[in-house]
Amino acid sequence: MSATVTELAPPREQQAHRDRSRLASVLAYFRRNPQLVMGIGLVGGLLLVGPVGRLVVDVRQAQPLSGLPGLAPSLANPLGTDDQGRDLFAVMVAGLPLTLEVGFLAGAIGLMIGVILGFTAGFLGGWVDAVVRMVVDTLLTVPALLVLIIIAASIRGVISVTIMAVVIASLAWMHPARTIRAQVLTLRERGYVQLARLSGMNTLSLIGREIVPNLLPYLAAAFVGAVASAVLASIGLEALGLGPQNEPTVGMTIYWALLFNALLRGMWWWWLPPIVVVVVLFFGLLLLSAGLDEIANPRRRRRA
Repeated sequence: MSATVTELAPPREQQAHRDRSRLASVLAYFRRNPQLVMGIGLVGGLLLVGPVGRLVVDVRQAQPLSGLPGLAPSLANPLGTDDQGRDLFAVMVAGLPLTLEVGFLAGAIGLMIGVILGFTAGFLGGWVDAVVRMVVDTLLTVPALLVLIIIAASIRGVISVTIMAVVIASLAWMHPARTIRAQVLTLRERGYVQLARLSGMNTLSLIGREIVPNLLPYLAAAFVGAVASAVLASIGLEALGLGPQNEPTVGMTIYWALLFNALLRGMWWWWLPPIVVVVVLFFGLLLLSAGLDEIANPRRRRRA
C-alpha cells in the first residue's frame, strides 16, 4: 500500500520521501559505527581550534617577546607563557593549523603519487608492474626516518611548512602505492570489469567508471592513514629541531620545551598541552581510520 501511495505521490513528495530515507539510512549507519562519529568529532574539533581560537586570542602573542616570560597559567594567560614570552594558548591556536597543514598536504601528495603508481602497476601489469613493485619494495627497506632527517638537516636554513610537507611526502607514497596496487589487482578481475572491457570501454573510462568508485572508501581510509603518518613524521623531525624555526607548530613547541628543560623546571604548561593535542589528534585519526575501514572492508561491516 505504501509503495502504491509513493508511486502516485507528486514528484516533490517522492523526492522528499527519498531524502528522508537517505537521511534515516545515514543516521542509522552512524549509530552502528560510533568510531567514525567519534573520529569525525575529534578531528573536526581540532580543525576548528584555529578559526575559533582566533576569535578569542590575538595570534600575534605567539611571537617571541610578546609578553613576560615564564608565567604560570592564569586568566590573562590560560596556558601560561614560555621562556621567550610567547603566550602558549596563542601558540596552540596558531600552530595546530600549521601542523595539520603539513599532515594533510603531505598525505595528499603521497596518496596522489601512490594512486597513480598503484593504478598503473595493478591495471597494466607486465613489466610496468614489475618495475613499480621492485622500486617500492627496495625503497621500503630504507629507514624512512633516517632519510627524512638527512634531507631536513640539509635544507634546515630554508625549511618552511610547505617544504616540510614536500619532504615528508617524498617518502609517503610507497605504502599507498603497494596497497592500492594489490586492491586494483583484485578489482580488475571482477566480472563487471571484464564485462565493461568486453563492451569496448577504453582503459581510462574503465578505471574512472568501474574501479575508482569501488575504491573510494578504501582511498579515504588510506588518506587518513597517510595524514597520521605525515603528522607523526613532522612532529618527530620538529622535536629534533629540524622543523621551521620561525613557525609555532606543535612539534616546534615540544622542541623548545625540551631545549629549555621545561620538564625538569616544572613548567608543565609548556610541554603538556602540545602532547595532549598530539594524543587527541592521533586518537581521532585512529578512530576515523577504523570507521572508514569498516566501510571499505566488507568483512568488517555490521548489519542492523
